[in-house]
Amino acid sequence: MAQMTMIQAITDALKTEMKNDENVLVFGEDAGNNGGVFRATEGLQKEFGEDRVFDTPLAESGIGGLAIGLGLQGYRPVPEIQFFGFVFEVMDSISGQMARMRYRSGGTLTSPVTIRSPFGGGVHTPEMHADSLEGLMTSQPGLKVVIPSTPYDAKGLLISAIRDNDPVIFLEHMKLYRSFRQEVPEEEYTIPLGKADVKREGTDLSIITYGAMVQESMKAAEELEKDGHSVEVVDLRTVQPLDIEAIIASVEKTNRAIVVQEAQKQAGIAANVVAEINDRAILSLEAPVLRVTAPDSVFPFSQAEQVWLPNAKDIVETAKKVLNF
Repeated sequence: MAQMTMIQAITDALKTEMKNDENVLVFGEDAGNNGGVFRATEGLQKEFGEDRVFDTPLAESGIGGLAIGLGLQGYRPVPEIQFFGFVFEVMDSISGQMARMRYRSGGTLTSPVTIRSPFGGGVHTPEMHADSLEGLMTSQPGLKVVIPSTPYDAKGLLISAIRDNDPVIFLEHMKLYRSFRQEVPEEEYTIPLGKADVKREGTDLSIITYGAMVQESMKAAEELEKDGHSVEVVDLRTVQPLDIEAIIASVEKTNRAIVVQEAQKQAGIAANVVAEINDRAILSLEAPVLRVTAPDSVFPFSQAEQVWLPNAKDIVETAKKVLNF
């Protein structure tokens, strides 16, 4: 195994699938010769050529339209939206076309498109670069939405996403790109979409989360352990579809839960998880299910983002409310 950062694992996954399938195409703004803003596609154009890895104009709507057409012609497009805050420019292609392709064609057509995009706070980006818009994506039937929290998960999930015959939104938290390394197999492997992962076993409380908040939740779990609390951390990995079975299994074991997301409270993932727990496991609960989220306000300018973003301290405080209920 090799020690990889998340960005290296993503590049490795792209390279693996481009070797496996000549129909895999990678494109986006600066995705070709420059290798993307974060160098996720670095070296791919040199290895696979300009016909398979190429730059596009500064036009997300054009990127989306191109991906739809290529998908209908038998290719497996992997377009990059340079920052996910720019997704509004391509929403018609995603929600109006890709997500509906299988249904409107009676199953005769598919849209095997994997849209990669960086997002997330904590790295002092300009306005509209850090927004967590996964809730917007999960409200559209027909899409899968994947958010890895580790290099190992990123590679296995991205390979699965590229091989999927339906559209996948693959969101990569910028803070995780180079924040730590992990052992990642150099050979190909897959992680099933729609399957959560228990990152830490526990018996007293379940923390259900995803993305960069997995790391914050792990820190919080370690802090709570000092007070004698055994905390389980469940990483959703895929936020649409949710792994309901894994969520309920954890809650039925611990009888208490909090849900953590970086996005604003109104953004939806955490609310949906809480609703599913109440629908399916309310008699197992010994306390209300609480949420740790960002405030319901526009993502702030970088000077204030550390105050605005949820962190391990916030998670500990909310966890204690549930544990002491």
